[in-house]
Amino acid sequence: MPDQKVALVIGATGIVGGNTIRHLDAKDDWQVVGLSRRRPYYESTATFISVDLGDAAECRTKLAGLDRVTHVFFAGYTERPSWAEQDAPNLALLVNPMEVIEPIATGLEHVCSLQGTKAYGSHLGAFKSPAKESDPRHMPPNFYYSQQDYLIEKSKGKNWSWSCMRPHAVCGHAVGIPMNLVSCIAVYATISKELGLPLRFPGSPITYRSMYMATEAGLLARAMEWAATTPSCADQAFNVVNGDYVRFEHMWPKFAEFFGMEPGPLQRIDLPLMMADKAPLWDEIVRKYDLVPNAYEDMAHWPFAQYIFNNEWDMMSDVTKCREFGFLDFVDTEQMFLNQFAELRANRIIP
Repeated sequence: MPDQKVALVIGATGIVGGNTIRHLDAKDDWQVVGLSRRRPYYESTATFISVDLGDAAECRTKLAGLDRVTHVFFAGYTERPSWAEQDAPNLALLVNPMEVIEPIATGLEHVCSLQGTKAYGSHLGAFKSPAKESDPRHMPPNFYYSQQDYLIEKSKGKNWSWSCMRPHAVCGHAVGIPMNLVSCIAVYATISKELGLPLRFPGSPITYRSMYMATEAGLLARAMEWAATTPSCADQAFNVVNGDYVRFEHMWPKFAEFFGMEPGPLQRIDLPLMMADKAPLWDEIVRKYDLVPNAYEDMAHWPFAQYIFNNEWDMMSDVTKCREFGFLDFVDTEQMFLNQFAELRANRIIP
């Protein structure tokens, strides 16, 4: 058997954490420990510890035995109303477990942390695109910066290194994680069809025609393992995206075809407002088509979808650095959406 590496995945029930665990599960040379408050929704050979990562005392109590960890994959996140309010609690999700593990895990080799295009200020407005890892930071606050600076300072003079992954919208199935573009589109389409409507793009006409990128969750998991185990990736940030540039105007008719709908004309709507009363209809759809009874609020996060569909600027990252360092994997984005819609249907999440 190959030398065993011990992965600690922080945020084990999220899209990224869950897919990372399932990816490493399939490898003979990994043992995996997952941290999260909720029980995992998927089958796994990993060991799971239920812990509130925001509680330093609870982390000290429950994580004190993790002295064999060799690699940390951080994918924790907690939402707050503003970026200023997000900084401290999201930093704590990393600091609290690291302050327990780092002193006792003498074989620690690498910490791989999840970021995103908000590291370039994509949430603030138009930014230089395609964005490069060497681009300067925007004005803080940004908890990505705080987390990265913590790792830089903590790793000084140590035998372990760090890396930061910067995907675009991460697409992959995760139960109870509604900030997922695939499930948002699937639920929106399902409800529209049930109401006898065409599949109208609900966002800005500019967004409809702008460049966009996405990151398939499985590809991101492979990239995280690569960065964590490739010595040349030490202390580096990497854009990790599917590799192609797409526009919603070209994909939307294919989405409509998948759902058996007509691609209607654009109609910009306030999704959080217009979808707020659709829970009873969703429950009716679940009963009518014998679907898995997932709660409506767990299926789609409409403020997230509103944000995605109304970014009136190109969302593009440069992937040259990833390729130069040796990660050559790629995914066709349009086919990714169709495959994941089909997976939701096969699992009776949508009709």
